[in-house]
Amino acid sequence: MAIAIALIVLALGSVLFHFLSPWYFTPIASNWASIDTTIGITFWVTGFVFVAVNLFMAWAVVRYRHRRENRAEYQPENKKLEGWLLVVTAVGVAAMLAPGLLVWAQVIDVPQDAQVVEVVAQQWNWSYRLPGKDGKLGTTHARFVTDGNPFGLNPADAAARDDVLVASPELHLPLGKPVKLLLRSKDVLHDFGVAEMRVKMDLVPGQVTYAWFTPTRTGTFDVLCEELCGVGHFAMRGRIVVDEPAAYATWLEGQSTSTQLAQRGHGDAAAGKVLFATCVACHGANGEGNQLLNAPRLGGQSAWYLERQLHLFKAGARGKDDKDTYGKMMAPMAATLPDDAAIANVAAYIASLPETPPATTINGDIDRGRRLYATCAACHGADARGTAATNAPRLQGMSDWYMARQLRNFRDGVRGSDPADHHGAQMRLVAGMLRDDAVIGDTLAYLNSR
Repeated sequence: MAIAIALIVLALGSVLFHFLSPWYFTPIASNWASIDTTIGITFWVTGFVFVAVNLFMAWAVVRYRHRRENRAEYQPENKKLEGWLLVVTAVGVAAMLAPGLLVWAQVIDVPQDAQVVEVVAQQWNWSYRLPGKDGKLGTTHARFVTDGNPFGLNPADAAARDDVLVASPELHLPLGKPVKLLLRSKDVLHDFGVAEMRVKMDLVPGQVTYAWFTPTRTGTFDVLCEELCGVGHFAMRGRIVVDEPAAYATWLEGQSTSTQLAQRGHGDAAAGKVLFATCVACHGANGEGNQLLNAPRLGGQSAWYLERQLHLFKAGARGKDDKDTYGKMMAPMAATLPDDAAIANVAAYIASLPETPPATTINGDIDRGRRLYATCAACHGADARGTAATNAPRLQGMSDWYMARQLRNFRDGVRGSDPADHHGAQMRLVAGMLRDDAVIGDTLAYLNSR
C-alpha cells in the first residue's frame, strides 16, 4: 500500500509542480508562438501518459498484491490489449509529431522579404555582417581569414566592399521585420540561441545553417551559445537589441562597411605626441609606466585597444565603480581628449613608442601558469601578443602588477559591469575562473617568462 500511495503522490505532485512552478518559458518576443503550442501539446500528451501509467501501477500494486488464496494466471499474449496499446500509442505519437512537422515546415520557409544577417561564431565571440546598400552579402572563405580580415571576406568580390561589419556581440534589429540568420562558425561547433525569440540552431564548421524569426516587441535579449564549445563556453554571450525602425536606421547608419574600415586611418601619431604630453607625468615619456603612480605600461599595446579603453573611460563605462580608485583617476584624464580624432591620434602615438619591457614584480609557478594560460590563449593568442579579431589585447610584456589588479577587478565585478562594456563583461565572466590570487600570480609568472 505504501508503494501505491507513493506512486499516486508522485503523479499528482508532478502535475502540481508543472502548473505552480515559477520556472517556465520566458515571455516570447517573436512570431514563434506555434513552437510554444507544440511544446504545450507534448506536455499534455506525455503528462497524460505519465499520470495514467503511475495510477495504473498504483492500482496494479493494490489489486494484484500478494495474497495466499490468489493464483497467478499465465497469458502469453492478449490480442485485444495489444490492439488497444497499439492504437493509443500511435495516436499519442502522432499528436506529438504532427504539430512539430507543421512548425518545421514554417521554420524552413523563410519569407522572401526577410532581412539577411550573417552570424559568425568563434571561441568565444559573436560578430555579425549585414548587406550594404547593394542588398547582397559578399562571398567569404576560410583561406581569407586573417587578423585584419576576421570575417574572411573575398577581396575580389565587389559585393563584399559595402558589407556592414559589426565586430561586437551586440546586434540591433528592427521591430516587426522578419530576419534570416545565416550561421557560420570559424572553429568548432557552436549553437546560436535566443530564448525569447525561440531560436536555437547549430553553427557547424564548413557549413552555413540558418534560422529566421520576426521580432514582435522591443527590448534587449541575451544571445547564448548552447553547445559546449570549450572551457570558455559559458562566457560566449551576446545581445540582440530590437529597436523601433527609426532607432534601428540610426544605429545602422553608425556602423562601418568593410571599405570604410579598410580606409580608416590609424590616427596621426605626430598630433598624438602633443596630446600625450598630459600623460607623460604618470605613464612616462616612452609609455613605460610607473608603479608608484599606479600608471601601467602603455608602450607596445595595440592602438585599437587603447582607443576602446579611452572611449570607455570618456563615456563613463569604465572607472565609475567606487572600488576602482585608479580608474576614477583616469576617467577625467580621458575626458580632456575632445573627440574621436584626438583619441585615435594619441593611441597611434602610444602604439609607435619603443618597447621597453617593465621590471617583473610577480613570481609564481610557471608550469602551472602555462596550463592556466591555455584558456586565455584562445583569445589573446598563444604568444599573448593580442588578437584584434577576438578583441583581446596584448598581455605579454605589459605591467604584471597592473594586470593582476585588473584581473581581480574583473573577478570581483569592479570592472566589466557596465552594459556598454561588451568585451569587459565577457572578461568578467572568464575572470570568475580565477578562484584566488595564487592562480592569477602563476598565470602572470608564465607571461613574464615569455
